[in-house]
Parts: sequence; C-alpha cells; structure tokens
Amino acid sequence: MDNKEYFSSINEVSKRLGVPAYTLRYWEKQFPTAVRPTTGAGGRRYYRTETVDKLFVIKDLLYTHGMTIAGVKKMLREGNMPSTCDEISTENIQISAQPVVVKSVSSEIKNSDIDMAISFLETARSLLQ
Repeated sequence: MDNKEYFSSINEVSKRLGVPAYTLRYWEKQFPTAVRPTTGAGGRRYYRTETVDKLFVIKDLLYTHGMTIAGVKKMLREGNMPSTCDEISTENIQISAQPVVVKSVSSEIKNSDIDMAISFLETARSLLQ
C-alpha cells in the first residue's frame, strides 16, 4: 500500500468541502464512476485522496461555474473532467446557446417567442445527452 494513501471519513470530507454529508451521498449516486468511497465497519464511507480531489472539482463545476449535474456527467462520460480546480477553464465548459429573454407575465408572448424558447431547450437537451 502506498504511504500517501489516506482515507477521510464522510464527515471530514463534508467539512472540507463545505457541503452536507447527504450531498456527498447524492453525488455518489449521480457520479458513480468518479465518486466511489470505500466502506468500512458498519457501512461507514471513507474517501481516498484522489476521490476527494474529484469532489472538489465537481463542487467547483456545480457551485462556482453553474454547471448542471447532467453537464458534469457529460464531461465525465467524454473524459473532459479536469483533475483539479486549477485546470478548470472556460474552454472546458462549453455553452453554445443563445440567451433567452423572458418577458413579464403581463405582456403578450408571441408564438415565435415560444418557438424560439422550445428550440433553445431542445438544443440544450441535445448538448447534455
């Protein structure tokens, strides 16, 4: 076993990341290839150092860069996941959609505006799949 190998409990990781433990358990389900803790006695979760590094990247992508879970899944699937937060750049995060202007409820919405919004959502869906 490598001397640098260190396991952190879910509570330790939760405190270091500043997210609740239930969020880490949720991310385990959403990103099973990236977040796989070792379980110890009584089913306690222990995270390797490289897993904690991945969790920092996932948190940064979701919370700082505003990516969705589906977007992060796509990065993982395509092998574009940065290994550290320092490697995250705007080139890694590609957003190729036009902004949609939402009109107030009191104004009339034209069919062309609805068609444009539907087109935008369909484009976004195809990018995330």
